[in-house]
Amino acid sequence: MSQKSVQRLPAEQLFQRELDVLIANETNPVPEGWRMSPKSVLTYICGGRCGGMEITPKYIGNRRLVEIAIATLVTDRALLLIGEPGTAKSWLSEHLTAAVNGNSTKVIQGTAGTTEEQIKYSWNYAMLIASGPSKEAMIPSPVYRAMEEGTVARVEEISRCASEVQDALISILSEKRISVPELGIEVPARKGFSVIATANTRDKGVNEMSAALKRRFNIVVLPAPESLEAEMEIVKTRITQLAKGLDLNAKLPENEVVEKVCTIFRELRRGATLDGKQKLKTTSGVLSTAEAISLLAGSMALAGNFGNGVISDYDLAAGLQGAVVKEDSKDQKVWEEYLENIMKRRGSKWLSLYEECKELNR
Repeated sequence: MSQKSVQRLPAEQLFQRELDVLIANETNPVPEGWRMSPKSVLTYICGGRCGGMEITPKYIGNRRLVEIAIATLVTDRALLLIGEPGTAKSWLSEHLTAAVNGNSTKVIQGTAGTTEEQIKYSWNYAMLIASGPSKEAMIPSPVYRAMEEGTVARVEEISRCASEVQDALISILSEKRISVPELGIEVPARKGFSVIATANTRDKGVNEMSAALKRRFNIVVLPAPESLEAEMEIVKTRITQLAKGLDLNAKLPENEVVEKVCTIFRELRRGATLDGKQKLKTTSGVLSTAEAISLLAGSMALAGNFGNGVISDYDLAAGLQGAVVKEDSKDQKVWEEYLENIMKRRGSKWLSLYEECKELNR
């Protein structure tokens, strides 16, 4: 299967040229099990120049937080990235593993249905019944494989896993080995092994992580973008990258379109206008930066396939309606009040979008 036919390439393939240049021009000490030095990983994540190539920033935010995250992986501590939905936790996790190991695909997606076997190992039951426990009948988990190879495994949305599943990680992170009593063996972790987990602050209380498990992690809290300009920069960067892999048949959104979407999301998220002069009701949804990116991608698809290829207020209104007004009937009222009390009063620049949103909101 060609790369062009794949819907979503892993980071190490999508940015292979940048990774190859960083590795080829490496001049700093490289930790055991890593492909490049911590400084080169930082350049890959935050952007810069290397070997005459411009390295695109993958994470736009506090550079010091990225340094702390990378430094954690150099030690024997695991890394926990915490933040609101849409603060690029999974995105940063993927790119860290891509830069460190060249393989970001050792992933466990945490859900209510995640089991302890998915953290450790399971069995091919046909082989198990036919010939009993053996290495060949074992199905190693991503964490198991990462320990064997001395690489980094990712655990997404760890707070959505049941407590007994979370606790399975405690011994792994403490002892740095997995016991397989059926075979009478223990698998020790090779140097370079680590775990990057992510947790959503909106899921706090679903399956609260124990103090014992938290102690096994260095915790980095990823904040929402501090300013409108910073959020717009993130959105424009990501939508440009997304558009390259999708057949949207539309032009990239103009700066004014991105500004409108980010303004609406920030105001409804914080419960006040950007100038702080007027308080607003907030919606049940988070309206994260990631949702703004998805909204614009959807608007591009509408414009490219049913319009003239340029995002119009008609296209934008459809995306906004779906993003803001979800299941909660309260959101409908919040959105109506925002349209009448804020958007309508912002003058001619916003009038067309107001009218299209008002029509859809009937």
